[in-house]
Amino acid sequence: MKIIISGSLGNIGKSLTEKLVNEGHNVTVISSNADRKAAIETLGAKAAIGSISDASFLTKTFAGADALFAMTPPNMGGSNVIENTAAAGKAFAEAIEKSNVKRVVMLSSIGADLPTGNGPIAGLYHIEKLYEKLNTSVTFLRAGYFYINFFNDIPMIKGAGIMGGNFAATSKIPLVHPEDIAIAVAEELQKSTSGINVRYIVSDVRTPGEIAKTLGTAIDKPELPWIEFTDEQSLDGMKQAGIPEEIAGLYAEMGTGLRNGKIAADFLETNASVDGKIKLEDFAKEFALKF
Repeated sequence: MKIIISGSLGNIGKSLTEKLVNEGHNVTVISSNADRKAAIETLGAKAAIGSISDASFLTKTFAGADALFAMTPPNMGGSNVIENTAAAGKAFAEAIEKSNVKRVVMLSSIGADLPTGNGPIAGLYHIEKLYEKLNTSVTFLRAGYFYINFFNDIPMIKGAGIMGGNFAATSKIPLVHPEDIAIAVAEELQKSTSGINVRYIVSDVRTPGEIAKTLGTAIDKPELPWIEFTDEQSLDGMKQAGIPEEIAGLYAEMGTGLRNGKIAADFLETNASVDGKIKLEDFAKEFALKF
């Protein structure tokens, strides 16, 4: 199969590229960074260097492709994030339509069924709506909350001896490892399906209290607590850390959505399967090495 991968060689893209190349597929990886060209080619793939917001570039890149992994960055610039994310999705949709790609797997997220109240995930909601109109087979791969987001808590653990966010220690959080996403993407790209499909990819479902205890135990801090911050405290903390105000506001809103249960609701209420193999205890070993 001729397969196009967007997302460069990031947390998902590199592993996915290796899997597909090893399986004998003709793989092209899109990157906006020309410096990635050599690394992409070293993996046995072709490099397509250009902007994912450029519909003309995407159309040329998609030409003759059997399948596409469509991924847009979570933060398209420091301002107008939702609008910029949706615009990139519009460029993808236009290119998919013009190039007649037969199979599309889009990286989405838990909470993408919601138009608002989900922070940066709202951009993915708008892209899903665009893709629903395409005359091709599309799967929305809705991923859980990335384990690797907890790497951002390392300075807090070292400085204050806590983990925390603006959601409760008892909240149910669907979690996912990028490696499990790569496996699911590879599976979905090679499926023969029709119409619009939704698949959740989640590795584990745990509470922040369990997360703090498990990660804390891995770094010899078994009493590490999860502290629930107010929305205002969460917002101020991110801004003080240098995160642009709009992005900080979106992530604070996402925390609120995790706290009130709206972001995880569709996954939990539909009893979607937990397909990922990498559990919290497995990730804890990775976290300890990073710590």
